[in-house]
Amino acid sequence: MPSELAATYYAQRASAGLIITEATQVSAQAQGYQDTPGLYTPEQIAGWRKVTEAVHAKGGHIFAQLWHVGRVSHADVQPGGAAPVAPSAIRAETKTFVNNGFVDVSQPRALALVELPGIVNDFRQAAANAIAAGFDGVEIHGANGYLLEQFIKDGANQRTDAYGGSIENRARLLLEVVAAVVKEIGSDRTGVRISPVSPANGISCSDPQPQYDYIAAQLSALRIVYLHVVEGATGGPRDFAPFDYDALRQRFRQTYLANNGYDLELATTRLNDGTADLFAFGRAFISNPDLVERLKTGAPLAQPDFATLYGGGAAGYTDYPAITA
Repeated sequence: MPSELAATYYAQRASAGLIITEATQVSAQAQGYQDTPGLYTPEQIAGWRKVTEAVHAKGGHIFAQLWHVGRVSHADVQPGGAAPVAPSAIRAETKTFVNNGFVDVSQPRALALVELPGIVNDFRQAAANAIAAGFDGVEIHGANGYLLEQFIKDGANQRTDAYGGSIENRARLLLEVVAAVVKEIGSDRTGVRISPVSPANGISCSDPQPQYDYIAAQLSALRIVYLHVVEGATGGPRDFAPFDYDALRQRFRQTYLANNGYDLELATTRLNDGTADLFAFGRAFISNPDLVERLKTGAPLAQPDFATLYGGGAAGYTDYPAITA
């Protein structure tokens, strides 16, 4: 459950045009790392309500990022010690954080066809819970090697049923999730994050351009409020692999939110040339609660203290000072 400390953290950053929260699991099965929040119990809803109220009191807007990690998990955080789930029983070449340390992820099992409507419903219910908790909307996490992307990319999906094989089949689960969420809370409250070429969490795709051109067109038809695109390798080089993001943007006719390695100069250039509408700042917002004011005034940015990240306390979380204080 989100703590009072989380409410303080997000409220400190309420000057963002839009806060997108940390990834938040849609069910107990969706968890992959220790100490990550959920949005599927009354207690979690109540905890998040404190966060949204604190952000709104400061005039901010906030979306909940809805998450199912799929195979990027470990039996120790799964209900009953079960194997994590995935489109196919292919283990990810990555690690997760459980029992206060980094460990290899567990061998997953393939989801049965009859289980997939339950996954869709978990996202739908979590979206409804988010609105009940006071969020302005949700972002569906379809990126960075987690479950929805595991279905999209053929390096993780070797199914032969209606959810594997063709471009359309591999996109099916994501699109069903989005359609269910849109029906539940409205397209104007629904965003989606994708990462077409990122290798995050050991994921790969042999045909990213046609795959994501199709997804962008389908999401545009659903009229979601924005498409959040991790350009290049997550947290790494923007030119990691060839990809035509302009083609993607032409197929998606709503707001294009660009992500990965943005600073003021790059964001301003992309805004002025009309190739993106909004820009995501992650790492810089951790150590600069007043990032918007610093960008406006040209003030220097504080650097994050990596020794304190993910520590669970105020250090490196809510103790970064604002220059405007």
